Amino acid sequence: MSLASGPGPGWLLFSFGMGLVSGSKCPNNCLCQAQEVICTAKQLTEYPLDIPLNTRRLFLNENRITSLPAMHLGLLSDLVYLDCQKNWIREVMDYTFIGVFKLIYLDLSSNNLTSISPFTFSVLSNLVQLNIANNPHLLSLHKFTFANTTSLRYLDLRNTGLQTLDSAAFHHLPVLETLFLSGNPWKCNCSFLDFAIFLIVSHMDPSDDLNATCVEPTELTGWPITRVGNPLRYMCITHLDHKDYFFLLLIGFGIFAAGTVAAWLTGVCAVLYQNTRRKSSEEDEDEAGTRVEVSRRFQPRRARSRSSLNLFSCQRPLSYVPPPGSLLSLLPSPSHHLGAVIEIETY
Repeated sequence: MSLASGPGPGWLLFSFGMGLVSGSKCPNNCLCQAQEVICTAKQLTEYPLDIPLNTRRLFLNENRITSLPAMHLGLLSDLVYLDCQKNWIREVMDYTFIGVFKLIYLDLSSNNLTSISPFTFSVLSNLVQLNIANNPHLLSLHKFTFANTTSLRYLDLRNTGLQTLDSAAFHHLPVLETLFLSGNPWKCNCSFLDFAIFLIVSHMDPSDDLNATCVEPTELTGWPITRVGNPLRYMCITHLDHKDYFFLLLIGFGIFAAGTVAAWLTGVCAVLYQNTRRKSSEEDEDEAGTRVEVSRRFQPRRARSRSSLNLFSCQRPLSYVPPPGSLLSLLPSPSHHLGAVIEIETY
């Protein structure tokens, strides 16, 4: 069953059976008339059990009732008006009002409420007026507390222990007209910023906006909560306090340290690379020098061997070989041979 749905057929059948048993009696010391039961200031310590099932208006104010039993209250399926102010009610249980889904008016002011769960008003989609003022022990409201009270027009939250509110709690109240927020110890810190901006943007001015003031921080003490949106925006978004400066200082130091370490590592790597490269170059130079030296040692030997060969080939003595006898007659005289030999040697 969804939060907005009414009671199921089993619950209605149970209510009908209980109605046959209960009849139309009136609680002791209470006044019953025309679907209205008035039990105001009767020193009641418990919820009265003999309430007629056709009751539409029920007054239980100014008693000492500590709880509202869902089992018995749910039998009043026609109830539209419930006044429980000035009692000792400490908590309202989940689905306390599950059977009174026609309820239009609910007053829980001046009690000892400490908490209200998201399901407390889950079936009260017809609720128009809700008063939970003067509950000093009520310190917070869940953002879904009013999720299904879409018909709510009047909401009184005066004089509770509320210190902040989630703006999402009002997103499901499209027809809300009257809102009271005074008498609460509003802490207008950064967690209050969203709600303060919501009051400005939505133009939802509380009926007692001048009396709904901040108690913290010191700079905003006494400021109406409808006017702290811009100061809070400056303090929480654009303004930096001492903690923020310290945090930025830590970040800067961390960046500086990281940069120093990175630069050192880069330098070490560069030095190692240069040393390795220099050593490799020196080895190459040594090897080249060795080759040059070896080549120089072998070059004179080759030169000497070549020169000796040239000298031998040029200075070897010429011998005269006489031609055969048949050709001797054809040769010139010996004087001519001697001249030729001399010319050859001279050449």
